[in-house]
Amino acid sequence: MKYNSTRGKTEVCDSAQAIIQGLAADGGLFVPESFPECSLKDIEALIPLSYEERAVRILSLFLTDYSREELSNCVSLAYGAGKFDADERVPVKSVGDFHVLELWHGPTSAFKDMALQLLPRLLCTALPKCQVKDTILILVATSGDTGKAALEGFADVDQTKIMVFYPQDGVSRIQQLQMLTQQGKNVRVMAVKGNFDDAQSGVKAIFGNREFAKELGASGVRLSSANSINWGRLVPQIVYYFSAYADLMAEGTIKAGEKINFTVPTGNFGDILAAYYAKRMGLPVHRLICASNANNVLTEFLRTGVYDRRRDFFKTITPSMDILISSNLERLLYHVTESTDKVSGWMKELGEQGMYKVDGETLKSIQEIFWADWVNDAETKEEIDAVYRAHDYVMDTHTSVAAMVADKYKKSHQEDNCPMVVVSTASPYKFNGSVLEALGVDTKGMEEFAMLDRLHEISGQEIPSGLAKLRTAKVLHEGTCEADHMKRTVFDFALAR
Repeated sequence: MKYNSTRGKTEVCDSAQAIIQGLAADGGLFVPESFPECSLKDIEALIPLSYEERAVRILSLFLTDYSREELSNCVSLAYGAGKFDADERVPVKSVGDFHVLELWHGPTSAFKDMALQLLPRLLCTALPKCQVKDTILILVATSGDTGKAALEGFADVDQTKIMVFYPQDGVSRIQQLQMLTQQGKNVRVMAVKGNFDDAQSGVKAIFGNREFAKELGASGVRLSSANSINWGRLVPQIVYYFSAYADLMAEGTIKAGEKINFTVPTGNFGDILAAYYAKRMGLPVHRLICASNANNVLTEFLRTGVYDRRRDFFKTITPSMDILISSNLERLLYHVTESTDKVSGWMKELGEQGMYKVDGETLKSIQEIFWADWVNDAETKEEIDAVYRAHDYVMDTHTSVAAMVADKYKKSHQEDNCPMVVVSTASPYKFNGSVLEALGVDTKGMEEFAMLDRLHEISGQEIPSGLAKLRTAKVLHEGTCEADHMKRTVFDFALAR
């Protein structure tokens, strides 16, 4: 399998090179030249397999320059050794009239673990394949969960450094503590004075600065990314959609070939794009429902074809979705249009004018698969409370957004009887204050770990060990910077010994 850029101005490469590089030289994102096919027989064959075995089968279709042995080793290191608190890794649970795909049983209690436990293994395996001896500096902009998951995955990994930027007041306290207490000789965490889009735009600008890349290269440092712009971040996410389907078949909920729907809480469009990839490969998916919060730029786009980031930015109780520039949408536009010229033009308009509008044919093709809606904070809390009272199941805020949007879809599409899977992206403990308030608990004056204990009393769910350990963890990172000083901080860290 070869990979090219969504903007069409770089040479094709193998997956190992795409993973090392992160972002294409022309500013585009790496995409596979074609979609491998998974027959219904292939999908049924996944039923008796462990998650690790399922992962090797799906990954091998895209990462053809990796041997089966290499992939098995990478997957075992990523998902084994007691890192996950669920034997299934990504269990599917029935909650009322929908199913919940829980993606947060890894070490940082967020779905990002599914990719960011694996990406460092794929990268380390790729380096000797491509005869790279430079130090790889991983740059990450995070709206909350990616940062900790990337830090956890890359901490003390040979031949790498990792620097994470997060919006100073744009993550939950638990998310912040997870990052600020991260140990590792090769890690650095920096708060950016601004929102997530400021941090993400700063990282993209650094990647696009060729002179800066040359300056780092002269010192034996090469930049790469752990955000979902990196193909090595996106491809592991495809696996759990196949795994969920296999599990639903195994329990008799669906028959082989029966179509299902997925509702995904969406910010940077990577998680739902992985579901699109699974559908293009042959997974029986009917509709993909994109769930947004008040920063509903994706809802507007999927309804009208207009992407306009020139709007008010809202800080919400779903901070991982507080995003106005959804990078992975570029990949979808490429696959739908198969035109690098169109994609390049739209991305240029977005950069220069802050908006673009796709043509009617492109929008129609997208709307045949995607549907979108959004909910506000009040509705998010109402859904948490309603689901808990009806089903004794506690969701985090992001999962609640998806559950309510799924309900809106079902009410407006009563003819669609396909089973609905709501993708749950984080443990409720990561957003305990908002979850407790939704359940009617007065949290005023309650410190963070008292909230963890109170939520444990209500839910009966064990507090994830990684979060429980934060009670006594020492804060190791206290830096802040202006968005326009990010390049300087990267350079200083890159050359630090």
